[in-house]
Amino acid sequence: MSNLTADTDVFASDPEAGQRACIVFTGTRQDDLPGIYTDAQYAAITAVLAELAAEGWVLSQRRVFDVAAPDAPVVLDTGFTHAHDIAGVFEAPDLDAALAGTVRLEQAGWARLFRTEWMIGLREFAPILGEGAHGDHGWAFLALWEWNDQWCEATPDARTAYDLECDIAFRGDLAHEVNISGRMRLDLGHHWHHLGYWEIAGPDVADSAIRGHEDVADFKFTTSRHIVGKLRPLADMIRPRHSEGTRTHD
Repeated sequence: MSNLTADTDVFASDPEAGQRACIVFTGTRQDDLPGIYTDAQYAAITAVLAELAAEGWVLSQRRVFDVAAPDAPVVLDTGFTHAHDIAGVFEAPDLDAALAGTVRLEQAGWARLFRTEWMIGLREFAPILGEGAHGDHGWAFLALWEWNDQWCEATPDARTAYDLECDIAFRGDLAHEVNISGRMRLDLGHHWHHLGYWEIAGPDVADSAIRGHEDVADFKFTTSRHIVGKLRPLADMIRPRHSEGTRTHD
């Protein structure tokens, strides 16, 4: 499948992407009562995640920037500012593996723990490291967007001019030491066209970056959804709240 938009001065097609699929998700806990989600489901989910890692899944986007980084599953803790409790991005070898893997997770007990929005797509653009320190950051920012009617009606020259303006903002993001894991395409089965995943030092970086994108009128051609969260091990975010009928974890 060809890319939906062309390469820019900042972003380039990922020659190593192949058929690699991305799995974007948000999850809202629904295990308020004892017995809904137990240690048995926790163990089963953990086992499936280990199987997926062995099958070539990327369960932490840190691995996109550093292949030597641990592949322990990592998610965004988003409950402090969003209606959902977690968000995350995994990668699978292909679309079939992505769909089958989410089904296995659901059957292992994920569906008892979370009400989940799954979005599956393909990797498009290659990752980019920010300027300065390229180390791991403690926060992440997800940007989902769809091209609006104005973009669909724009001429090729107008779209090219728009891309050049947006590159100005993206260079500003990189100057803030933001690491961008490329771009994923989601419109195969969802109304969102793309996802961008950023490693950031904190929420203030995301706020400053978005102001830069507003300055270049980035959003005149898009409708966007933004998610900010603190990076945490998935194992910590899926622990049962109840043990033998007693609430033990919030």
